[in-house]
Amino acid sequence: MIIYLHGFDSTSPGNHEKVLQLKFIDPDVRAVTYSTMHPKHDMSHLLKEVMRDVREAGDPNPLICGVGLGGYWSERIGFLAGIKSVIINPNLQPEVTMEGKIDRPEEYKDIAGKCVSEFRNKNKGRTLVVLSRNDEVHDNTVSHDALAPYYDVIWDEEQSHKFKKLSPHLQQIKAFKESSE
Repeated sequence: MIIYLHGFDSTSPGNHEKVLQLKFIDPDVRAVTYSTMHPKHDMSHLLKEVMRDVREAGDPNPLICGVGLGGYWSERIGFLAGIKSVIINPNLQPEVTMEGKIDRPEEYKDIAGKCVSEFRNKNKGRTLVVLSRNDEVHDNTVSHDALAPYYDVIWDEEQSHKFKKLSPHLQQIKAFKESSE
């Protein structure tokens, strides 16, 4: 089973395309939606939904995958749920980048402060990062520098921030999903 988390633009047709592409790895792909406007509510909602899906699926190797803001949540929720994650062009500082777009950006800072100390160190090797060199929204060299000490990073030379084509990376994602920890 793969759980897919959309980015800030939950209505983008690209979300459906990514779900269809992920079905080449596992036919059981579940999209979990969230508001994107209320971080504390989003976090509890996502954790509840993901934990339920993991219990119901019975997959020995479930995976959570997200793009942009969905990547931010996939890393954290995957850690809390004890499952692997794939984060694509993750929005690592939504409290800064989402200001003016959401009601309470400061809640992201509060969530970060309440998260398990050194969670990336404790999650080492359990997240795969895919970054676009052509990301027009974020400077992915900053993301690389923050994440590379903990996770394997794949650079994509073609895709933009929304990452329409996962196909060049599906085999790597599949191998990561199926690998033993």
